[in-house]
Amino acid sequence: MDKLGISHARNAEVRAWMKKETAAQKKRYQLIVKEQDDLAPKRDKWIADFLQRIQTRGFNVDADMMRIIKPEEIPTRPKRKFKVVF
Repeated sequence: MDKLGISHARNAEVRAWMKKETAAQKKRYQLIVKEQDDLAPKRDKWIADFLQRIQTRGFNVDADMMRIIKPEEIPTRPKRKFKVVF
């Protein structure tokens, strides 16, 4: 019985299938995490380029109106690893 009080039984075949699917899903997730970790140096450069661009060139506020971002308006980089949500 689960937390909702619904009883269900899984036969050995279903449990084996679930175990196999869980392992495959964990493997896919690890590949995604590795890909994101490998992309980190490029991503850091992209972010630095973006922050530089909005401080020198600015960004569009409305149509052709540009606003330059002051350096004190740029948030500091967090100490944690860059988080990518899938």
